[in-house]
Amino acid sequence: MAASPYEVNVATIMHKPGSMRELELDVTVPERIGEGMIYFDKGAELEVDLRLETLADGILATADVRGTLTGNCSRCLKPLEEAWSGHVAEMFGYQADEALEYALDGDVVNLEGPIRDAVVLELPFQPLCEPDCLGLDPQTGEKLTESLPEVEDAVDPRWAQLEQLLQSGDTDATDEAAPNGASEPNK
Repeated sequence: MAASPYEVNVATIMHKPGSMRELELDVTVPERIGEGMIYFDKGAELEVDLRLETLADGILATADVRGTLTGNCSRCLKPLEEAWSGHVAEMFGYQADEALEYALDGDVVNLEGPIRDAVVLELPFQPLCEPDCLGLDPQTGEKLTESLPEVEDAVDPRWAQLEQLLQSGDTDATDEAAPNGASEPNK
């Protein structure tokens, strides 16, 4: 089985508290990260500035991650490319422990989980091509360049009679509906 592009060998610094190693990694994403309107697609390039520090019970991995997200505008569906950067800080224990989410796999740190978590948590739910994108015209399907005029909602035909009564200010109809012919509530 081929090694994951997220894996880093840490054999030279394991069990040596106070040791540190800095690396610059270029990771080709083997499978899509993110399921919404914007994501890192398979084959996208991530730049990872990684710092590994050995502690008594594991290795602390901190990284700055950068890449270009691809997807579509949530209003007009125009294709998007957007720069993304994030920070990862995760402790990898020498042994599996319920206090730690990740553990070393032999002498390897696998950054896929922490990077995937950082990316997915920061992805916008509704990415826009521009902050004031107006979306598509519902009639033509073309991208709007100016706001549509406000349209008054049509009255449901079932309520049309009530609408006419309210507009005419007819109080006789409300008097007939009151019990005992009273037009005002008892005081």
